[in-house]
Amino acid sequence: ALKVLEFPLAFLLLMIPLPAIIFNQIAFPLPLLASRAGEAALSLSGIPVLREGNVIVLAHITLEVAEACSGIRALVSLLTLGIVYGYFTDDRVGVRTVIALATIPIAIVANAARVAGTGIAAQYFGERAAEGFFHTFSGWLVFVAAFTMLFVVGRTIEWLAPAQATPRAAAA
Repeated sequence: ALKVLEFPLAFLLLMIPLPAIIFNQIAFPLPLLASRAGEAALSLSGIPVLREGNVIVLAHITLEVAEACSGIRALVSLLTLGIVYGYFTDDRVGVRTVIALATIPIAIVANAARVAGTGIAAQYFGERAAEGFFHTFSGWLVFVAAFTMLFVVGRTIEWLAPAQATPRAAAA
């Protein structure tokens, strides 16, 4: 019975919050990384931009990549979904691990895209595009895009390294 409950019990460990010292070591560099990537994307799109730490200065608005916009919550949520997705889609531990680890760069890229998108929206549509409903909605939209990227990673792994047919899989 314990073998059947092995994954659900181990999954419950994700409910335990990380100690603050570890959480801060992970969360602290994320806003700076997101602001750097946002600055690069804005520059590539032809928008004049100046970055000072976590502050992105555009021609008409200044954006701050606050700790709340670091992407750590999206990273933790996507990691949890990645673990569940890997568990239900493949029996191989290596594939499950790759899917779970793929959530980290996916979440970072998605958050950087959100920062860049917020900057582009603020540049062309004004300050209101960078706050309130639009800012919140872009977070949801980016998370859906990140989960879609995770799904693509899973399907790509299945395409590149298909699972061998097992008696259990054949019976299903």
